[in-house]
Amino acid sequence: MSEKTILVIDDSATIRRLVDNELGADGYRVIMAATAEEGLATAAEELPDLILLDHQLPGITGYEVCCQLIESPQTCRIPVVCSSTLRKKAYAEYTELDNVVDMLPKPYTPDLLRTIVANALETASLIVDSQSGGTAVPEVIDELAEGDLSGNFRCFGLREVLDFLNNGRKSGQLEIDLGRSRVAVHLSAGRIQAVTGSGIDTALVADALPQAIADLAPMVKFTMRGKNCNEIDGLVELLDNKVLDARLLKQLLRHQAALLLDYCLKNSPRSFRFDSRAQSPVLFAKLPLDISLLALMVDAALASGDSSPQPEQLEQMAFVKSPQRGQNLDRAGLAASHMQLLNALSAPVTAAELATRSSLDAMEIYCVLQGLANAEVVTRQEKQNTLTVFAVTGDAEHARRLTDFFSNEADSVSGRVVRDLLAIKLMLRRVRPDALLLDFDCQQASEVARQLCESCPEELEGVRWLGVASGLQEAPDWAARRLTNFREWPESDGDLHGLLSSQESNEQPAAVVAAVDFS
Repeated sequence: MSEKTILVIDDSATIRRLVDNELGADGYRVIMAATAEEGLATAAEELPDLILLDHQLPGITGYEVCCQLIESPQTCRIPVVCSSTLRKKAYAEYTELDNVVDMLPKPYTPDLLRTIVANALETASLIVDSQSGGTAVPEVIDELAEGDLSGNFRCFGLREVLDFLNNGRKSGQLEIDLGRSRVAVHLSAGRIQAVTGSGIDTALVADALPQAIADLAPMVKFTMRGKNCNEIDGLVELLDNKVLDARLLKQLLRHQAALLLDYCLKNSPRSFRFDSRAQSPVLFAKLPLDISLLALMVDAALASGDSSPQPEQLEQMAFVKSPQRGQNLDRAGLAASHMQLLNALSAPVTAAELATRSSLDAMEIYCVLQGLANAEVVTRQEKQNTLTVFAVTGDAEHARRLTDFFSNEADSVSGRVVRDLLAIKLMLRRVRPDALLLDFDCQQASEVARQLCESCPEELEGVRWLGVASGLQEAPDWAARRLTNFREWPESDGDLHGLLSSQESNEQPAAVVAAVDFS
């Protein structure tokens, strides 16, 4: 709380009341005078730290009052802020007066009043000395010290900077300069605790609030600024007295953090500065998010509906995990269902395909995947018209041949060679294949086929069963019902491709391997 004394000399009772209410609430001692005579006497008696002086007083101008203040050794160095509706005309009168440090144009807002008074108190002695003695003054008071880490985004991305701070478990504030606006990320042990912004329309956050916390929209103009003020002090007091639900306010702060970071990523940030000495405002210290960038990017995509994707995007846009490039693996705050989606992206898959084996609908899945892509842990790509094939064989030579074939035909076939039932079941949890290719020359493959029939009927619904073998004989009923195509081991890759791409079922597969007992 400030103990500075402010003398208000103004004949308007409204102005005196406003200044007393606003500055008094900020901890200043406010004394008032309605006339020039009363003001001069009070200034000599109280020696205030600052005088807020009306330009037009009854029978006298503020200029004359300033001259009388200068004439007295007691009051000559008291800084004065003059206030007037005349603006330019009034300003010109005071240019030669050493004790006038600033002008406050009427009408003014409470915020402007606070700003002008605070700055005048901070710089007044320097300005008075400069104007009376001709000494130089600095351009900035208490200029920020050099940051612990700073740079531009020409080479490094925001994600990389946040990864570095997360991996190093750094605490402090990362300030991001976007030209017309700034965003500050408050970190503790590498994790994001809060995000604030200046120069950004509060509607960005307030208009997208979830329905459950829509009533908190008026608070956004205070929480976004990230500065301690009377309103923030009031919120903290309400929290301490358990009048305000901390869970709801924390939801607001998480929503704010998500949208502000999303704003940064979409608006080409210019430079950054990290200060390990910066402390979080008291509100954020009481309600730390302790969350990862990944979770916030997913939140942002869900909040915006990711531009309402068209139905065809759900079918045509595929997502796959990005190659690991050293980014952090922090998943704090990411929902379990969204973590499962991330784990299912070992191969390119669309939101529509994931929806068939998830409790989430395709629209939500698409938004989550877009958020993961914005966080750069997932890559977007147009869905390729490729066949997905699981090939089961225990024969080393056949496995090599199939692997070579899948590699050479990567543009049209996405294939995996597996040896046992467990491997297929694990892959079925992530991707549903178009076809199973079973090597019936291998006892192990035939057993896998039988076990699959018994244990995974739903997972394999609609999947084509293809068989290859040598030394043929009549097939048993269970194999004949499922095999949609069957050939002897192909002599060329062209024969293999023909087997995989065939869409028509044989009338009845006539043979299987003689060496395998299917009874």
